[in-house]
Amino acid sequence: MTNNRRRLTGRVIRNSMDKTVVVVVTSTKRHPLYKKVIRTTKKYMAHDESNAIPVGALVQIVESRPISKTKRWAVEAILEAPEAEA
Repeated sequence: MTNNRRRLTGRVIRNSMDKTVVVVVTSTKRHPLYKKVIRTTKKYMAHDESNAIPVGALVQIVESRPISKTKRWAVEAILEAPEAEA
C-alpha cells in the first residue's frame, strides 16, 4: 500500500507548548494575470512526541489524523539543526 500523505518542509518558529511545535512553511506561486512571483507563508502546528526540536530547525512534517483541535500534522524528520550561537 502506498503512503500518499502530504509532506511539507518548514522552519520551527515556536516550541513553547508541550509536545507541539509551530512550523512556518513558505511557498511561492506565480500570479495568474501579472505573472509576478508571490511568496506566501502559513503556520502549522505539528506533533513532536520527543519534545526536543529546537527553534530554528528545518523539519519535514507529514499529514496525520487529528491529534487536537488545531493539530493535524506530525514531525517526520529533522532535516537541519539550527546553528549554535557563540
